[in-house]
Amino acid sequence: MCGINGFYSKTNILKAKERIAKMNLAINHRGPDAQCFSEYDKNVMLGHVRLSIIDVRSVANQPMFTNSKKWGIVFNGEIYNFNEIKQELNYSFITNSDTEVIIAAVEEYGIDWFLSKANGMFAIALFNYDEEKLYLIRDRMGIKPFYYFKEDEKIIFSSEIKGILSSGLIEPVFNESAIDEYLGNRYIRAPYTFFKNILQIKPGSYLEVNKDLSITEKKYWDLPKEFNTSTSFKEEEIIADFDQELNKAIKYRLISDVPLGTYLSGGVDSSIITAITAINSEKKINTYTIGFKELNEFNYSNIIADKYNTNHHEILMDKDEYIDKWKELIKYKDAPLGVPNEIPLALMSTKLKEKITVVLSGEGADELLGGYGRIFRLPFDYENHTKEKSFYDTFINNYEYVPRALRDKVLNTTKEYRKIFDDENIETFSKHSNEENIFRFFHKYHVKGLLQRVDMTTMQTSVEARVPFLDHNLIEFSYKKIPYSLKLKWVNNTTKEEAKFKIAKDYSEVLDIPKYILRKLSYKYLPKEIIERKKVGFPVPLNNWFSNLENLAKENLLESNWLKKEAIQDLIFKIKDEERAGQILWMFLNIEFFKDNYFNKNWKWD
Repeated sequence: MCGINGFYSKTNILKAKERIAKMNLAINHRGPDAQCFSEYDKNVMLGHVRLSIIDVRSVANQPMFTNSKKWGIVFNGEIYNFNEIKQELNYSFITNSDTEVIIAAVEEYGIDWFLSKANGMFAIALFNYDEEKLYLIRDRMGIKPFYYFKEDEKIIFSSEIKGILSSGLIEPVFNESAIDEYLGNRYIRAPYTFFKNILQIKPGSYLEVNKDLSITEKKYWDLPKEFNTSTSFKEEEIIADFDQELNKAIKYRLISDVPLGTYLSGGVDSSIITAITAINSEKKINTYTIGFKELNEFNYSNIIADKYNTNHHEILMDKDEYIDKWKELIKYKDAPLGVPNEIPLALMSTKLKEKITVVLSGEGADELLGGYGRIFRLPFDYENHTKEKSFYDTFINNYEYVPRALRDKVLNTTKEYRKIFDDENIETFSKHSNEENIFRFFHKYHVKGLLQRVDMTTMQTSVEARVPFLDHNLIEFSYKKIPYSLKLKWVNNTTKEEAKFKIAKDYSEVLDIPKYILRKLSYKYLPKEIIERKKVGFPVPLNNWFSNLENLAKENLLESNWLKKEAIQDLIFKIKDEERAGQILWMFLNIEFFKDNYFNKNWKWD
């Protein structure tokens, strides 16, 4: 895992080497093992900071070039099947790295051929020195971040927005349109960011930048067109095939020349990853969990740690430690934090760096198999209750975090992204069943926010996180081969009838079994008490700390120009008794902390 930087300009950039060095320094936490850059006529710079995972020798440092010198590359990520791709190439390799396989494959067969073969997570910048073309490529699911700034004379790119800003070539402008988007979704959907004119490269896409800096965007992967709703199937055969696909995805992510371990919350997702990792590891693996005195799941994680004889580490965090680390992490993320558990996850990553460099994490399991019962059962509820709105409206009202009515009441900003994404999603929702639409929405959008969380919390301490449930082959298998009724399964026909008179938040995990196929498979690996307990999110006791958050809000938000006059007093009054009160106030504070840190200083320099 690493960080990449660079720029491409029509004219020579003054102090180009100094600028790329500062860009590298800004994201040094992503790759403390080596910092390098290359220059081409003072108008093309490729920069790289390296966290050595595969072939840790200096010969595998980047930027790297093909033997012909036609192609140069900087690359952040892992290509898990690089050795398989390597067997198809006729190339004289000088390293054992996946980086060299990428440029060799691109030189021999082209970018599209390589992308059709690659299984991994990646942000890749390739420069063709013969054609003077730059290619910026992001992995299928957007596991690795990738940002760029473009104006008439130049394009600047980086793994993190602070890398772009540290070039000294631009002055950031706060994007107020992102506030409504963030409060609804807890992150900003691609291609937008909290910075005007700094964009995300869309997952599953790449940009071809020509010599005149014109850009062509190409989408090379999307979710499968198929969605299995079959009612005639052999359950045990599908479970066996799923077991094989999941094992393959996890085993790929065990390829490493440095020590690795797993997060272990004690839930089904992290527990089955830990089990399969332990079974396939020659050495005792390290596992990690974190919690608060007021709220933790240590008993469950200990059950798995004991069963698989792991080196297990429990980490306790308190309120003061949480608040102290809050603003620091915003500086790593270049955005407001989206989920309260980002802070304990970051602390856990700091602790695990003492023993390991690679960690496997369970993001993507709920999106893959319908784990959020309250939301994934909405189509059933919609069909069995009065339909006063469209299904899309019903879905959004249940999905978005801070309700639209509340945002409209307190925000003093535009809401242009709301309309853009509503129009896009209303059209998409018209093409598929309501059940299918929710799965597609969660894979296209929701999981991206979780991926921003896992990248920041691990890379801020130079740890690489791998997410096997987001293996693209596993996703394609799930859409094409796993019937909907094996993802969300009724306990029996009687419970299905009973559920018609209730709503999902009251019956999910009582009358039905979300992620049924994963739970059924888990009996092969896990104790019953882990499989059959109710799903719990990563708990942070923000409601217990509401008075602290209220004081912070009164200290920091009363003069915020993105809020209407007296909005904070009104907000606190309205949400105080709500289930999400603590997190809603926490999100508003995040915006102001972020804004203060990034837009009250000068970034541009000559």
